[in-house]
Amino acid sequence: MKKLLLVYLSALSCAAAATRLEKVRNERVIAYEETLGPAETESSSEGLPNVVVFLTDGTVLATADDGKTATLAVKRGQVIFRAARAGPLRDAGTAEMRFVWIGFRGRESAEVWGTKGYAPDYRTLVENGYVRAYDIQIPAGHTEPQHTHHDRVVVALSGADLRHVLPDGHQEDSSLKTGEILWRLGQTHVGMNIGKTDLWVIAVEPK
Repeated sequence: MKKLLLVYLSALSCAAAATRLEKVRNERVIAYEETLGPAETESSSEGLPNVVVFLTDGTVLATADDGKTATLAVKRGQVIFRAARAGPLRDAGTAEMRFVWIGFRGRESAEVWGTKGYAPDYRTLVENGYVRAYDIQIPAGHTEPQHTHHDRVVVALSGADLRHVLPDGHQEDSSLKTGEILWRLGQTHVGMNIGKTDLWVIAVEPK
């Protein structure tokens, strides 16, 4: 009886580990933060092309739109794109897996943005007809030159206190907390990290 109770409690614990929290929903994107326990499978992709931004290191079993599966070792901050018909991810490791799922509600675009608008140290992670995703890192006390963002989902891997200087000289201060997932409108600005922590953000711009 005791053994059966332990198995039951273990099953409840695994079930409780799988959570999906909506963070952004508008006419262009839907974004969720999801947590999987070992052997857990992610929730429905809602039939949308999407990217996944990993918040933890781990191992996932990924199923492509042609039904082929692959086991991937992923790192925190890594981004992968998946077609609308791709199968769900499964946590194939021994630890909890956390990620942000961002689905795109618009049609595929023929536009290629490349590095247009980028600050010099931005690094492209994914670009195709649905999205441009890139890595932003600004050390504490540093300033990046004027650059331009499109409307975007911001995934803060390491938060910081920021100051944005607009082309007309107007200043806007803001703070990003580690773990925040936000929708930000496009803007041209000079970016300053005025805090004491390094900024690390993944920006995901729908096309």
